[in-house]
Amino acid sequence: MLRGKRLQLTRRTKAIFDKVESAAFFGACAILISMWLSINLAVVMRYFVQRPMGWTIETAEYSLVFICFLGAAWLLRRNKHVMLDIVLNRLNLKNQALINIITSIAGAIICLVIAWYSGEITWNLFQRGVRIWSLLEPPKAPIVMIVPVGTFLLFVEFLRRAYGYLESWRAL
Repeated sequence: MLRGKRLQLTRRTKAIFDKVESAAFFGACAILISMWLSINLAVVMRYFVQRPMGWTIETAEYSLVFICFLGAAWLLRRNKHVMLDIVLNRLNLKNQALINIITSIAGAIICLVIAWYSGEITWNLFQRGVRIWSLLEPPKAPIVMIVPVGTFLLFVEFLRRAYGYLESWRAL
């Protein structure tokens, strides 16, 4: 009975996390589309109306950071990331799974460290009210906040990936 409830909780947690990852990915897509539209509008305004929009380059820079960190975990879950597997493909399936377990655990540890320290930095920036010295002068903390959020999502996805490879390693 307890095992059944635990399994149900695990499935529900996975489903919720999948929805969070998907929402982050679609947020990255929306940011990409709005960035594309604003840059095209800026080109039209500059060359055809002679009214340049100075904010477009700055917001595009921030958008690129958000796109990267919002989409990374979704890409990792689907194995759509860059992977050097020239040596890995020459190994048998059991050794491939073992190496993937090790690299996934290493990735999880690295992401956890980055999430932790970037979270501390973000909190420090928020407490001090630091602003970015630029045309728009936005507060820095909300922009930098995507780093701990995105790397935490990656941390969880690396753990899920390591567990999946562990299951396949045991089955072999």
